[in-house]
Amino acid sequence: MHGEQETHACCAPSFEHDGAAAPAAVTIETGVRRAGRQPGDGPTDDASRHTVEQVALPGGVFRMGDAHGDGHPGDGEGTVHEVELEPFTIDATSVTNADFARFVADTGYRTEAEQFGFSAVFHLALQADRRQDVVGRPPDAPWWLGVREAGWRRPGGRHSSVEGKDDHPVVHVSWNDAQAYCEWAGRRLPTEAEWEYASRGGLTSARYPWGDELDADHGWRCNIWQGPFPRSNTEEDGYLTTAPVRTYRPNDFGLWQTVGNVWEWCGDWFSPNYYDESPRKDPQGPAEGTARVMRGGSFLCHDSYCNRYRNAARSSNTPDSSMVNGGFRTVAA
Repeated sequence: MHGEQETHACCAPSFEHDGAAAPAAVTIETGVRRAGRQPGDGPTDDASRHTVEQVALPGGVFRMGDAHGDGHPGDGEGTVHEVELEPFTIDATSVTNADFARFVADTGYRTEAEQFGFSAVFHLALQADRRQDVVGRPPDAPWWLGVREAGWRRPGGRHSSVEGKDDHPVVHVSWNDAQAYCEWAGRRLPTEAEWEYASRGGLTSARYPWGDELDADHGWRCNIWQGPFPRSNTEEDGYLTTAPVRTYRPNDFGLWQTVGNVWEWCGDWFSPNYYDESPRKDPQGPAEGTARVMRGGSFLCHDSYCNRYRNAARSSNTPDSSMVNGGFRTVAA
């Protein structure tokens, strides 16, 4: 969690690591070991490792960007433009704790949060000793805490656990961690164009995967914040933090919870100006940058602070950042 990033209310800011160098991006061949295997042993059956249900999408042309003027100017989502994509398959859900646990058991992988010794936790999700375990909080977003021992196994800190939450999305995974999982699984992270096309579920220019209206009076359709942010959450949608990945209803493509619940990493570098120069066919994002794209918003999104629980909404963070509301899903050609 290095570098200087704009603080979004529902997206963790960058914390410094007391001068510690960030671990290099870890690859299967150089950074982790499968049980009973060594680098150079040759390929194994990647398809048998990644067990998340797949949705095959036909590709084609869609309109990408914010057609309603809802976006934040600095996010660069306002230039609506046509994008053409090749067919691909995508996970029907976010990668779960159970999925990630299989990866860790097979490889011995340690996430960057585990290597750094702390991660970002929202103050109401804290399950740790506030005096001993909180190592910092940003002055412009004091609801975010840097918490010792917070990670994918202990999302709220040392007194928390994922026991009984196998079907919840894995959190506290950095972009680099997600990349390591993808390499193990023979997958990749979606481009943000693929992510938005999939989230829209075939609806042209709709705000949400189901249409233009939140319409909470007829039942919540995503896991976001209710009540005065950041003081209290009335939990009208049923959850303070993460929900199981198959909560609510899928979109018309069969994808569950692309908006709300957890932010999802994409493969692209982030630039607010990219839409003005991106190619029409299969855009891959800028060639370089300092932050990676995140999509979909999370259980912390609220329209008074962060209305990024929309199909077009964009955010970003540094590739080594991790947080209690950040996960991912994968794709393949």
